[in-house]
Amino acid sequence: MLKPEARSPLAVVVMGVSGSGKTSVAERLAQRLGCQFIEGDRLHPAMNVEKMARGIPLTDDDRWPWLDLVGAELAAATQRGESVVVTCSALKKIYRDRLRQESRGPLHFVFLTGDPELLEQRMGARKGHFMPTSLLQSQLATLEDPRGETGVVAVDIDADLETIVDDAMQKLEALPTTPGE
Repeated sequence: MLKPEARSPLAVVVMGVSGSGKTSVAERLAQRLGCQFIEGDRLHPAMNVEKMARGIPLTDDDRWPWLDLVGAELAAATQRGESVVVTCSALKKIYRDRLRQESRGPLHFVFLTGDPELLEQRMGARKGHFMPTSLLQSQLATLEDPRGETGVVAVDIDADLETIVDDAMQKLEALPTTPGE
């Protein structure tokens, strides 16, 4: 099984649109890897959260400071020699590239992908989350599929949590030690 100590500190971003299960998958993945978990949504400035809660999509200008904070958290953990799993939608390639730059080291992405109807159903079932279901279509329109980018694995979410995490672990294990190898 993939173990952080078998490699340099491992930095993983669990990404995808809202409702894809980023938090649940990332928490379980971090638990299995025995490393730190960071909920990327908690790093959003209050203004971003308020905007999304009102159903207003974020702009690139809204996202840059947040992406820089996520990248800084990744960099800080790996500079301490710690592995980390963080959630971040990372919908566009320029966002993923910004995270790669700000993390200052090898970065892996677990792209959670699923049918729009399943995503909408999951979003509708959530309680107490700031992201309304109305923003799903905006996120899907913004999403630039990362498959084919270095260090990215894609995992289908139409399964139970353990199966999804098993798939992510197997695919991460198959990646080169350092993205780009």
